[in-house]
Amino acid sequence: MTFQGAIFDVDGVLVDSPHEQAWREAMRELMESDWAGVRAQTTWSPEAFTPLVYQQEISGKPRMAGALAAVAHFGGPDVERRAAEYADRKQDMVVRLIEDGDFTAFPDALRFILAVKDAGLRVAAASSSRNAGLLMGKIRLDTFSSPSVRPGLTLAEVFDADVSGRDFAHGKPDPEMFLAAAHELGVAPEAAIVVEDAAAGIRAAKAGGMAALGIARSDDADLLAAAGADLVVTSLDDVDLDALAAGRLGVR
Repeated sequence: MTFQGAIFDVDGVLVDSPHEQAWREAMRELMESDWAGVRAQTTWSPEAFTPLVYQQEISGKPRMAGALAAVAHFGGPDVERRAAEYADRKQDMVVRLIEDGDFTAFPDALRFILAVKDAGLRVAAASSSRNAGLLMGKIRLDTFSSPSVRPGLTLAEVFDADVSGRDFAHGKPDPEMFLAAAHELGVAPEAAIVVEDAAAGIRAAKAGGMAALGIARSDDADLLAAAGADLVVTSLDDVDLDALAAGRLGVR
């Protein structure tokens, strides 16, 4: 079966969003103010909140699940109460960063999504983030050469479906979000490819019976491969588009 649809995570795949920065800075602010009294009971330090911690504990998860995982990772009392505070602080910070334009889009990803769409696949956005639409609406695509591009086109307008930020009963690694995206595209799960940068997202794609393409932007290729990715690349420019059109994942 050839691929008929492609489902894209947003943060870390299409956009170098400020989410990781917001999670890191929100915790630092809390540890240095409201949580100063419990800081000694945790393992947190600015240096301990590494990109690997973000990838393993937070990336790809709904906001509250990520907050709970991060707070539990560093330890200390009142995990659920502090996680709720942390999730709220992070949300306020990420909105400020997005509105200030403190993010960039990945050019390889923009080229890839346009090539996929030009090849006749339907495309969907499927991010756990409620801020995905705000991010994508600020990214212009009319500097790219493609039959799909028109003046003023934004990334948000490219998608045939967008299930980002919805209140699904289960977050990644459960496949519910990706199955919903495939349904809205009108394609069978086995005819869909999911593009993800997080291990939780890769596991969700495979649990839903979909092909999984991992993009390793954080020196985490082994982590994505271990999660079950069918192919891992460090740039989406490396994906063989002819093989993709034939229903295979391969590199140029």
